[in-house]
Amino acid sequence: MDLLPVLEGIRYLRRHLERWARPEPREVGLHFRPGSNRVIYQPLGVIGIISPWNYPVALALMPLATAIAAGNRAMIKPSELTPATSAVLTSMLGQIFATDQVAVVLGDASVGSAFAGLPFDRILFTGSTAVGRAVMRAASDGLVPVTLELGGKSQVVIDRGSSLRRAARRIAWGKLGNAGQTCIAPDYVLVPDEALEPFITAFATEVQRLYPDIASNPDYATVINDRHHSRLAGWLDDARAKGARVREIGTPSTGQGRTHPRTFLPAIVTGVTDEMAVAREEIFGPILPVLPYRTIDDAIAYINARPRPLALYFFGPDGPARRRVLERTTSGGVSINDTLLHYAQDDIPFGGVGASGIGAYHGHEGFKSMSHAKGVFEQARFNVIDLLRPPFGTWFNRAMDYLFR
Repeated sequence: MDLLPVLEGIRYLRRHLERWARPEPREVGLHFRPGSNRVIYQPLGVIGIISPWNYPVALALMPLATAIAAGNRAMIKPSELTPATSAVLTSMLGQIFATDQVAVVLGDASVGSAFAGLPFDRILFTGSTAVGRAVMRAASDGLVPVTLELGGKSQVVIDRGSSLRRAARRIAWGKLGNAGQTCIAPDYVLVPDEALEPFITAFATEVQRLYPDIASNPDYATVINDRHHSRLAGWLDDARAKGARVREIGTPSTGQGRTHPRTFLPAIVTGVTDEMAVAREEIFGPILPVLPYRTIDDAIAYINARPRPLALYFFGPDGPARRRVLERTTSGGVSINDTLLHYAQDDIPFGGVGASGIGAYHGHEGFKSMSHAKGVFEQARFNVIDLLRPPFGTWFNRAMDYLFR
């Protein structure tokens, strides 16, 4: 999940770059002919990349590859929470690029704050909404444009008639990969009333199939640090105290049998209300609220009453319900009948909307976002416009009659 998207993305860029970089002819209005229009894509300059800890390779190198493809230079500020990976990136990139082409800047949050205030030609930030706001404020002083890849509460809608077993397996894969520490991980699930308990049973079964003996299973990731582990545990305590039912999957919460102290067992939460932290905040961990709905319009109304997410997932056949969800909700991207996989599609844009982000950087859209599209009009030797210059006379009047016809 951290390496393959970078390799595939670089291959995709190499295949398409020559075509993208060509001058792009554009239409010319009749009265400007035989002049010609074209768009030339040129590098912006220096791109500042602020990458997070959850995918410290992909979310540093994929923006870098896109910036380089567009002809830019770049500076990277990786997260201080993954120092070993940052050291590898610094060494590796230092062997490939001169420091005035690609530079890695290490340091804590204060360094990150200073980095965001530098006069870049564009900043690409991936991380939380709260930090994204701070980056945007810092960039605004220098009128630096930003691409913000944030997150939010990416929901799953399960339609009536779906295979609960298949949906549960694919949701469990998307939710528990990297222990839920993925910006587009399913945050909560909306299921029909009658499917609530069957889905919970199916989800628990599929978790056990994916991660047998999950507490000691080396395929199951740990939470990044003690602070985030405590945050997740506190949110479960908060939900219990406010009347929710919490069902852990695996060994008891005492920690017995765990191979690592930061292993956090998957937990299903039902009876969720808006007063609970798990309902308000992006979870970013293996906690899955499951909420029932009566009609698909009720599910749509619940989604639309909340900030726009980075991803939306729909499980169900092609039909009126799917079409209504796609047409009446707004999200950064969508996967249908699976989770996460729209991120790995190189030929479609990836980015947020509203509170989940600004702009996109995958594929052709990424190349464009890190380029300046310069419009060029080239006048011909003989042209209509010369007839419209002073002194005004018969030809001018005839041309005006035609243009205002």
